[in-house]
Parts: sequence; C-alpha cells; structure tokens
Amino acid sequence: MEQEVLSDSLEAMSLDGRSDMHTFRLHMVTWNVATAEPPDDVSSLLKLHSPKTPDLYVIGLQEVRAAPLKFVTDLAFDDSWSHLFMNTLAPRGYVKVSSIRMQGLLLIFFTRLEHVPFIRNIQVSYTRTGMFGYWGNKGGVSMRLSFYGHMLCFLNCHLAAHMNYASQRVDEFEYILDNQTFNSKDTPNILDHKVVFWFGDLNFRIADHGMHFLRSCITSQRFNLLWSKDQLTMMKQQAASLQEFEEGPLDFQPTYKFDLHSDNYDSSGKKRKPAWTDRILWRVKAKASPATEDEGKDSEAGSSEKAQQQASVAGEEDEELSLKVKQDLYTSNMEYGVSDHKPVIGTFHLELKKMYNTPLVQVSAEGDWSADFDAMATYTILQPFPSSAWDWIGLYKVGFKSTMDYITYTWVKDDQVSLNDELVQVYVSKDEIPVLGGECILCYFSSNLQCIVGISEPFKVQESRVAIEEGLVPENVNGLDQAVLS
Repeated sequence: MEQEVLSDSLEAMSLDGRSDMHTFRLHMVTWNVATAEPPDDVSSLLKLHSPKTPDLYVIGLQEVRAAPLKFVTDLAFDDSWSHLFMNTLAPRGYVKVSSIRMQGLLLIFFTRLEHVPFIRNIQVSYTRTGMFGYWGNKGGVSMRLSFYGHMLCFLNCHLAAHMNYASQRVDEFEYILDNQTFNSKDTPNILDHKVVFWFGDLNFRIADHGMHFLRSCITSQRFNLLWSKDQLTMMKQQAASLQEFEEGPLDFQPTYKFDLHSDNYDSSGKKRKPAWTDRILWRVKAKASPATEDEGKDSEAGSSEKAQQQASVAGEEDEELSLKVKQDLYTSNMEYGVSDHKPVIGTFHLELKKMYNTPLVQVSAEGDWSADFDAMATYTILQPFPSSAWDWIGLYKVGFKSTMDYITYTWVKDDQVSLNDELVQVYVSKDEIPVLGGECILCYFSSNLQCIVGISEPFKVQESRVAIEEGLVPENVNGLDQAVLS
C-alpha cells in the first residue's frame, strides 16, 4: 500500500504546462462479437482513413469466444481480436498500453507512442455477475489510469439479457460500482475518477412498442419516436446511479438483433425486437474540494512540502475547466456482419490541462549497438518516483505493438555498471542484441507504476559483421531476430 500511495501522488511532482489547455481525440468501440472470429479488416471500425487521427483507442468487446482450451491459450498468447487490433494499429504508431479480460469480456487501451510516458498508475479490475456472481459470462471489466495527471476510468459491461430484466441490469451495474476497487488512496472506487466511460452490451431493450411500429420507425429513420421507451432512458429517471451519466442522441438504428452477415433484423422463429443494447455513456466528476482532488494533483508521500503546496494550488486553479469531454460522433457501423450485434462507435474530444510535460525518466542508447559487442544504455531520473529492483529497460523494434512486445530487456539494478548524481549506465549483453539489427528504441518500465515512464529516441542497431561474414539468413538466426523480422 505504501508503494501505491507513492505512485498515486507522484503526479504532483511535475506541474509545468498546467496553464495551457490541450485537446486529445478518443475513439471508443463497443461490440458484442457473439463468439465470432474477427473480420479481415477493421479499418472502417477504427476510422483509419479519417483526417482526424485519434490519440487514444479504447475497445470493449463482449462474448469473445471463451471455450476452455481457447481461453487458456488466449491468456498466454493474446486472443485473435487483440492480435488484429495490434497488427492494425501498431504500423500507425499506436501501442497497446494495457488490457483486461474476464472470460468473454475484453477491454483494450491503445495510445499514440508520444503519450506512453504520460499514462501512469494503470490498474485493472473485474466483477462477475453471472450465476449469482460465480460466473464471468456477465459482469464488468475496468481499467483506470492517469492521463497527463487526470484520472480516467473505463468500464466495459455485459449485463443481464431479456426484456423483463431492466431493474436487474441497474442492480448489476450498481453491484459492479460497489465491488470494483483500486489500490489507491484518492480514487479507490470507479466514481472517484475525474471521468468515467461506461459502455458495453448493457442489454437495455425498447419496451411496449409492437414489432410493426418499431420496424416502421427504423425504416423511416424516425428513431426519436422510440427514445421514450428505451429502457435505459426510462431507468435513468428512477435510478440515481445513472443520472450523472451522459449519452449522445440515439440517431442510429438499433444494433441488435441481426441475422448473421446481413442488415436484416432477426428473422428466426423468436423474432426478437430490435434494441439499442450497445451503448457508450460518460460521467465527469462534479467539482470536488481540494482534499478530495484527483491523484494528478495530490501531494506525494515523502515529497517536499513545497511540492505539496504546488499540488494544492494546482488543484484549486480553474478546477471546473481542468477537463472537459465533448462527444463528436455516436453511431453504429452496419458493414460488419460476423455477429448478431452491430458495433457502436463513440468519438470524443478531451480538453485538459497537462499536469506535466516531462517524462519521469530520460533513457538513451550510448554509442553504437551491434551483436558483435556488449552495449550500454543510460538513463536519468528527471522526477522522483518509486523505483524498484524490478524496473527494467526494454529494447523494442520501432513500431512495437505492446508494452510486452520487447526484443529483450535488462534489469536496471542487476545490470547497472556505473552511476553518478545524474546519469546511470546499464549493461546489455551482445548475446541479447539481434544480429540482423534494425531501427529500435529503448523504454524504461516501472514495476510499481506498471507502465513505461521513459522512451529513447529511435536508433540504429547495426547488422552483425559476424552474421554478414557467415552469411546468416533469416532461417538461421535466433528467436530474437525473428521478432525483428516480423
């Protein structure tokens, strides 16, 4: 707990740049994939050809196939959906920072590389609500993190099905809010965060209206005639837990239930009514007193009194304007037919004051790198943070897919060669360096913060002279070089 208090509060240590507002684009997807394998192309789902390039992608899936053998394999090697999104986004400069899976529920967070050192204090949690809380086919998975000092939480839910269970869905949502906690002094619960995004297959249906009226309104795109009988809209009038959540207008056709590979609603014998089961909502925390301000502005245990005073002042300055959320787009994507649900997309602008502009660590490659000789990495601590003997520096290929997609790594303490007041040198064995070389970067990973806190400039690892002389070809090189080739 002591380490977590340190990591929670270190956000107060860098307050440069707090006077300027910055805008970031967030692209969110929720999709019940009905145990299907992913399509070949998700460009349209991610709007990759849009001139407005997102800074962040948050993807929440439900009913990812979770057969016992496949689920165990997915836990070890990532599932096919994660692979598709990583393979699609990595060449465009995005990195998977974190993910969490509970059976069929999957939540993945991607960011542009330049933001990686400023995404900190990552924690994940999950709550089962299926089979009286013993089974994870229903429930919620969440991820919380600090983005430039502002605490965000993303909650992906799959709630109880069927028309008559609207109240049970609200009960499950409240149960998830009550039971998901984080190891944090200032944001232990979901609703403590500055912004909460709640999304998923929430399973709320359209009540009362008959099938003929429903389909007539959908065909004529008079969706507004159905809004008053949308169960989530109705329950928001009754349940206090829902009333602080905002949602854009449902100006797209209901996303459930479709015949597979079709735009036709359920033609089976059950003929289920269309419904907006798949939703994206958000909540911005109301103005708080300085004593309960988010971790991005709290004082650090063990930091100087001056830093504490700076954090307090920052918490009081224009707090209501410190983070704004604006939705730009809320729609479905009708072109995908692998599931009986259509995916829903929400894009947002996050306008916020950066609480810091400087990474915690500056890391670089010293001299030339090649598999012919041992190499040296150097790093400098730019801001105090709770370092650990388990911290490591990873060597990554430029365009790497995720935090764990390193070629090799070295422990910053065990392999330390020398240090002075500013610069620390860390040894990297030539045996760990890929003989084929390539464009690489170094990343410093903090074990306590569970994130990358420093990234080097790209540098060239030279091809091994020994490899050239011996005529090594890709089939002959080791697994490290296969990673570089891939």
